[in-house]
Amino acid sequence: MKKNLVSIMILALLIVNIVLTSIMMFSITSTNRKTASLVGDVASAISLDLQGSGGGETAVPLENTATYTIADMQIALKKSVDENGVPEEKDHYAQMSVVISMNNAHEDYKTYGEQIAEREDLIKGKITEVVGQYTMEEAKANPQAISNDILSSIQALYSSDFIFDVTLISPIYM
Repeated sequence: MKKNLVSIMILALLIVNIVLTSIMMFSITSTNRKTASLVGDVASAISLDLQGSGGGETAVPLENTATYTIADMQIALKKSVDENGVPEEKDHYAQMSVVISMNNAHEDYKTYGEQIAEREDLIKGKITEVVGQYTMEEAKANPQAISNDILSSIQALYSSDFIFDVTLISPIYM
C-alpha cells in the first residue's frame, strides 16, 4: 500500500509539473513574441535612420560614386537667444569642408555632375544658407541634420537626386 501511495504521489507531482511547465511555456512565449516585435521595430527605425534622408534611395556602389570637395568654408551662424529673448552679442562661425557624393551611373550625372566645378558658387551659396540657419549649439548637436538639409537643398537646386550624400569634414565651431 505504501508503494501505491508513493506511486500516486509521484504521478500527481508529474501532472502538476507538466501543467505548470505548459503554463510557464505559454507565458514566456507570448512575452518573447512581444520582445521580438519590439526589437524588430527598433531595428527597423535604426535601419531607416542609417539609410539617410534622401527618402528611400538605394545604396550606390562605391565604383559608381564620384566625389567633389568644397574645402575650407567659413560660415556665419545664427546668433543664440538667451532665456529672455535677447540675442547673444558674440558672432559664431562654422569652419568646415564639404564632400558631395554623386552617383556617376545616374542619367543626370553627365549633365550636371561632370561640370559641378562650374556651379561651385551656387552650391556654396546653398551650403551657407543652410548652415547659417543654425545656432552654434544646434550645429554642434545636429551635424546629421545639417548634412540632410544641405543635401535636400542641393538636390532641389539641381532638381535631381544624382547627388546622394553630403558629408561635413572636420567641422569646427567658433
